[in-house]
Amino acid sequence: MSFLRRLGRSEQGQSSVELVAALPFVLLVGALVWQCALAGHTAWLAAHAARAGARAEVVDGDVKAAVRSVLPAGLEPGLEVERRDGRVAVSVELPLLLHRWRLPVAVGATASLGDGS
Repeated sequence: MSFLRRLGRSEQGQSSVELVAALPFVLLVGALVWQCALAGHTAWLAAHAARAGARAEVVDGDVKAAVRSVLPAGLEPGLEVERRDGRVAVSVELPLLLHRWRLPVAVGATASLGDGS
């Protein structure tokens, strides 16, 4: 009987040790999920900005100002806007976990309104 009592006492901190060992993996998976969501949101914002630029292109407005007006200020440092054949292409650097940190990867979108002539 004393053997079973000692065995029960030796396992008292087992779940704490398992939690501490698994915590870095849980945080890594959470960071990866957050980064994927941030990449998707950035791509959606780039597409929205390209559509705004295409609308400005149709009415002979300032395309770059229209694109900047729909993007958050945190995405403007890596912004590239290109007009070609009636289309507006927008490229934005992908943020890394926060809008202040950047990856060397860009996401972009192209939009046009009308037939391009």
